Amino acid sequence: MKRNVLEIRWHGRGGQGARLAALFLGEVVLETGRYIQAFPEFGPERMGAPVVAYDRISDTRIRDHSGIKNPDVLVILDPSLFYACDVLSGLKEDGIILVNTTESAEEIKAKLEIQDSRIKVWTVDASGISLSYLKRAIPNTPMLGALAKVLDTSGLLKIDFSLMFSSLERKLSEKFRGKEELVIGNLNSIKKAYEEVRGG
Repeated sequence: MKRNVLEIRWHGRGGQGARLAALFLGEVVLETGRYIQAFPEFGPERMGAPVVAYDRISDTRIRDHSGIKNPDVLVILDPSLFYACDVLSGLKEDGIILVNTTESAEEIKAKLEIQDSRIKVWTVDASGISLSYLKRAIPNTPMLGALAKVLDTSGLLKIDFSLMFSSLERKLSEKFRGKEELVIGNLNSIKKAYEEVRGG
């Protein structure tokens, strides 16, 4: 399932951190020597409004700088977006969908009427994990942990989780300088989501 260029499209709502998660993923992957792009789709980013962000990852220089129309992976931070916009648009026929939800992968497949066995669905309760560790339902960092597991398990992107975790620890410490509890809460949520994501 290895791709020349791995394309990931993030869907969330303003305030859920899709843009920041895409940026963190790109920075982590950059440290492995790969080429990356990580950028949001610009628009009115009001709290609660739909937000889209992108990651492109490759072992060679990336020439395409457009938005991602045919993603290999969809990361859905808010399942209500299934009914607000066409988040599944352009997903490759053997693509992967990772959803922040309390529902199982089978339930999401049935809800979305996905009958093609080549499309794999994974789920994790990222909002619940975030509430447990951060006292707020901000699912972006737990989704990073879940995505790391999904990419590794699927063979799309091999990254040592311990190295990724160390990189994220540094980045979170820089972003939340002096807020040790926030750093620890985010790191714990990343680990928990990595362990709890299910599907495939």
